[in-house]
Amino acid sequence: MGHFPGLQDLTEAIATQIMHFLATFGSGTPLRGLFVISLTCSFVGALFDTYAYYRYQILRID
Repeated sequence: MGHFPGLQDLTEAIATQIMHFLATFGSGTPLRGLFVISLTCSFVGALFDTYAYYRYQILRID
């Protein structure tokens, strides 16, 4: 998007906002923020998979 004339400022502004958002969760470091968000999503996904597995085991009709 930054290669189109007139959109370079917009793409820079969006990228800056994303970096600030990630830095909020990463104690000032965007990479750490990305890592924290990734770990949190992975943990929640694992909890959901565990719940779904045990719920399936309980409701399974033999």
